[in-house]
Amino acid sequence: MRNRILLCLAPAAIAIPCALVWWFIGSGLEVWASVPLHTVLAIVGVLVSAAAVGVVLVSSALSQARLAGIAEADARRDLEHRQFLARLDHELKNPLTAILAATAPGEDEASALVAAQARRMGVLVTDLRKLADLSSAPLEREFVDLEEAARDAVEAARSSVGDSRSFTLVFPTAPWPLPRVVGDADLLYSAIQNVVFNAVKYSSEGDSIEVRASQSENSVSIEVADTGIGIPVSERQSVWAELARGSNAAGR
Repeated sequence: MRNRILLCLAPAAIAIPCALVWWFIGSGLEVWASVPLHTVLAIVGVLVSAAAVGVVLVSSALSQARLAGIAEADARRDLEHRQFLARLDHELKNPLTAILAATAPGEDEASALVAAQARRMGVLVTDLRKLADLSSAPLEREFVDLEEAARDAVEAARSSVGDSRSFTLVFPTAPWPLPRVVGDADLLYSAIQNVVFNAVKYSSEGDSIEVRASQSENSVSIEVADTGIGIPVSERQSVWAELARGSNAAGR
């Protein structure tokens, strides 16, 4: 904005020196009831600059007010979003606990299916609670063994599908193993688990899933690859959007 104000002052900066030069030359021209022309020139320059500065200041104030309103609306929506997730966690947790308590192990196939789906819903509720806390709770920074987190995530996925998928883990051993990283252990595990479970969800019986890790300078990468349905090339730009799914994922 400073540059815009300086630009607005240009008429006055030009008019006043010109008026002074005119006055020193002493041309003697007078207008409007014997007011010297150089005085009129200086006044016009100052008025034009003042008007331009006023327009810039008003425009800037309106822009700042508009941005403040947008920020306030975003903050309000974010708060409502977190409150909704927290309420959802509270409302679903007790019914799920009751369902699991009512489906004793060793019962018929229908009861086992209900129990399995209730446990799955419990995992989703836990993820929702973490999502609600993510923007407000401070990160618990600690040294995290990513290889261990990845192995745990794969084991959890393997236990959910048995031998219907082929899992492969590739971690560096030479010249040194994968280093530990600083981060929130629970969130890092959840991130890896989510990608691994997506690989299971969007693949079929007999497909292969590979989890591999690598180190490059000061970063560590975890990659998950599978022989499942994949994502259409035309839709890969939107893969990071919230709740994004490929058009070929219907019914999964």
